[in-house]
Amino acid sequence: MSGKHFNVHEVSCCIKYFIFGFNIIFWLLGVAFLAVGLWAWSEKGVLSNISSITDLGGFDPVWLFLVVGGVMFILGFAGCIGALRENSFLLKFFSVFLGIIFFLELTAGVLAFVFKDWIKDQLKFFINNNIRAYRDDIDLQNLIDFTQEYWECCGAFGADDWNLNIYFNCTDTNLSREKCGVPFSCCTKDPAEDVINTQCGYDIRAKAVRQDAEQKTFIYTKGCVPQFEKWLQENLTVVAGIFIGIALLQIFGICLAQNLLSDIEAVRESW
Repeated sequence: MSGKHFNVHEVSCCIKYFIFGFNIIFWLLGVAFLAVGLWAWSEKGVLSNISSITDLGGFDPVWLFLVVGGVMFILGFAGCIGALRENSFLLKFFSVFLGIIFFLELTAGVLAFVFKDWIKDQLKFFINNNIRAYRDDIDLQNLIDFTQEYWECCGAFGADDWNLNIYFNCTDTNLSREKCGVPFSCCTKDPAEDVINTQCGYDIRAKAVRQDAEQKTFIYTKGCVPQFEKWLQENLTVVAGIFIGIALLQIFGICLAQNLLSDIEAVRESW
């Protein structure tokens, strides 16, 4: 008795549900980031007045939550639904989108290594631009304060960069109480103090006799750009390891999606 043998192709359930599980976590994280960003904008009244988005002279940290959250949401949705429904279009979109992000990261890394001086100039411009807008946005203010406290720095290349801010400059027209001062985050910390003295930077640059050597006892005199470079050199192995880990995860995700796509196409051809 003769019979026909059929090659039956099946989609790998292991790969399918691994992609689904990983991306549903990624998607939920994206939703959380977007929710935090929109909540922050709502608290600042941006959602009720969209035109105010362009009013801030510096960088609004909320954009970081919205952009990262948006990318995570789109990627997570495409990977999650694409794997669950075995949708070729969504899986291809997931692979291509992830590939583009990987390529952009790789390009940015190479350019940053080749054009170090240009990157340093852009970083200085970015910091100085945000110094000007320090009092314009509470989230930006908190970000600058955190940066200066964490890296024990003040301004882009020194405390005098705070002359760029209308409240801290030393001009005769400045009537602010903070004139010729620096934010409290520039002040050196006294371990014995439990309460932060937010006025510790007042008039710190007003007295000409206070040179860098003397200022060091009161405020950080090193700029955030050289401090960031120093931190990067000291933690280069950790930073490189994180970037390599992210890159490997992206390549792994692309390979899994392509493997699942091949299984789906093989099943359809067998029909």
